[in-house]
Amino acid sequence: MHSEPPCSKLNCFFCTMNEPEPSVRRAKLSQCFKEMPLRDDQEHVLVLSGLWNISMAQPDDPEFPALGIFECMAKLIHRGIIDQNWLLRGQNIYIPYYAAHIIGSYTMDNPQFAEKAVKSGVVLPLMELLRGKMSWVEQRVAVRALGHLASHEKTFEAVVVHEVEIISLAMEIASNCLEVVYKEFVGIKARKRPKYHCDLLTRGVGELELQSRKAEEWASQLQCWSLYLLNCFASKERCLNLICNTEFLNNLCGMWGGLVNLTSPAGIGLLRTLCSSKTGRENVANSRQVMESICNVSRSSDDWQNMAIDCLLLLLKDPETRYGVIDIAASSLVDLVELTSLGESKMVGETISQTLLQDYYKIKFGFLKLKSQEAEKALEELWELRVENIKRDKLMSEQDMKERQVLVGKLKKQGNQKFWTGKIEKACKIYSKALELCPLNFRKERIVLYSNRAQCYLLLKNPAAAISDTTRALCLSGTVSPHSKSLWRRSQAYDMKGLAKESLMDCIMFINSRIKSEHTKRVRIPYYAARMINKQMNATWLFANAKSKLCIKKEKTVDEYESKGEYQLQEMMDAKNMGFPDMPTIVEDAKAEKRWKKRWKK
Repeated sequence: MHSEPPCSKLNCFFCTMNEPEPSVRRAKLSQCFKEMPLRDDQEHVLVLSGLWNISMAQPDDPEFPALGIFECMAKLIHRGIIDQNWLLRGQNIYIPYYAAHIIGSYTMDNPQFAEKAVKSGVVLPLMELLRGKMSWVEQRVAVRALGHLASHEKTFEAVVVHEVEIISLAMEIASNCLEVVYKEFVGIKARKRPKYHCDLLTRGVGELELQSRKAEEWASQLQCWSLYLLNCFASKERCLNLICNTEFLNNLCGMWGGLVNLTSPAGIGLLRTLCSSKTGRENVANSRQVMESICNVSRSSDDWQNMAIDCLLLLLKDPETRYGVIDIAASSLVDLVELTSLGESKMVGETISQTLLQDYYKIKFGFLKLKSQEAEKALEELWELRVENIKRDKLMSEQDMKERQVLVGKLKKQGNQKFWTGKIEKACKIYSKALELCPLNFRKERIVLYSNRAQCYLLLKNPAAAISDTTRALCLSGTVSPHSKSLWRRSQAYDMKGLAKESLMDCIMFINSRIKSEHTKRVRIPYYAARMINKQMNATWLFANAKSKLCIKKEKTVDEYESKGEYQLQEMMDAKNMGFPDMPTIVEDAKAEKRWKKRWKK
């Protein structure tokens, strides 16, 4: 057998990793990290891709952080920014991306590593990437790393030195990044896409479809990591007047991560944090658009429904914002008062009831007048439901209960007959009468009556009433086994109102409930549901707005896009007509996304 010739390179990283003696290995690694930013070596990118893998697989291993990896990564990023000739030589273009990603992976959950990173000077190079000195791809990993540094108490101060600029940049990125990614990658011809972007997105093995799909995922992450960085400042009540820009707040609820990034609470998560402070509550409550968006999320199948409800409760508990919020949100919240649990939260409906009715006597006896008659009517209905009807039911004998059950059953049949003969308004009135008489503990009967009446409202072109009734039916049925017909009917109602995201989430839940059901799990997805999914997927596509804007301005090509000094890298690459060989195939960081929910809940 032929033995491999010995490596002739001094301080070769790969040879050093194979060194059997631990103390010698550590000394050589430390020397490698010191020399790497100073040398011109085409193996740098292979070394960084290996470190990238290690940082994701073993983010808590203290060896590399102790030997100077952070200082090495900071210097490599800095060199890429100041030395464009070096950056565009060989495969060096990949280095700043890998370096920033490595910093973020090590500092995600480890405050000690974050302190080492800050002391090694990583903040300033990351700031340069955040400013857009390269491209949106590097911005994504820079904002990710800065978000981790800002999330730790001891390293927050190093980030807060640049707080005004960071907040301004993060807001701009969150607001415009989807348009930027569409203009500079997704919306252009394949041959014009930067080769190194394609390689990073697909690890050198993907076709056009995979490139576009990964670009959508990364664009969503760029937006969500920007919001997470803002959340770190908002949770400490820093620069709230800057964050609470009216236009930015109005756009927040539309930032939801999409189906490619459901683990991030995105816009609603930041709104929840803002509602924890007085300044934030005042600004959120003053925007009717924001309030209506929060109400929509609170009555939807969105994974972050609980955060929307929390927002509304925090606003209601503040005397300064309470009555303005009641005017807008009372009718939505009343629909949720029979919600027993939502995720880890228990007695959600009871909490809503108590919060809404804590000073209802002032309204009931004329001491207080709300601006909205609809809100007053909703509170009156809530009082009837949670106070008067409970008293009524307690006074009923067992025989009275049975008679009521029979009567409600007869009324439901009458309503069904009227419905099938096309007398929709009469059917609606009969269902309403049945609901008035139905005891509160007859949950199954009430679910069907609410859902049937919602179908009537759909046919009567009253989507708001249909959303109200289907939400009540779903609260009664619970989140574990939601009433599937109500999900479908609410999806239709949201579609009628043009709320594509809410319609889509309900339709997905409707299909899931049918798959899980013993009666329908072997049945194919209904054609009508598939059509609705397709319609709303197109409407909620992450780049839908960016595409429409680009079509409106189609006379301006992507090449004419003014970057104000940012994103200059593509122009340099085009001028040199450079191409780069394919990168090795490496799996993207899966652990990072699993930690997302935990970090937002802190």
